[in-house]
Amino acid sequence: MSAASHDAHPHDEHGDAHEAAHGTLKDYVIGFVLAVILTAIPFWLVMGDVLPSAQMTAVAVMGLAVIQVVVHMIYFLHMNTRSEGGWTMLALIFTLILVVITLAGSLWVMHNLNTHMMPEMMPDMRQAP
Repeated sequence: MSAASHDAHPHDEHGDAHEAAHGTLKDYVIGFVLAVILTAIPFWLVMGDVLPSAQMTAVAVMGLAVIQVVVHMIYFLHMNTRSEGGWTMLALIFTLILVVITLAGSLWVMHNLNTHMMPEMMPDMRQAP
């Protein structure tokens, strides 16, 4: 390959694929703004006691957490259906499955601990100094 033909095509196939993997400043700003919003809303829900029950608040916070994980994966980890021959989409699906298992397992464990805790193990708050 001569120098003239190399200058005519400064980006080879590897360079284009590498360049496509990086986000633009606009993508990073959008991701950052979405992450801030998805952090502020749960904070407001909890601190403002907006929803009528603690269970509804917990479900809303967990739903927003899952959405935030997806936002991070798309805008900061650059996962989409086109890159890496679809393997990043498989990684996204796998991550979502792990998040659901972790959240459901954590809720199950906390519920069982709350349900099966013996009354003498719970401190009596009326006797607190």
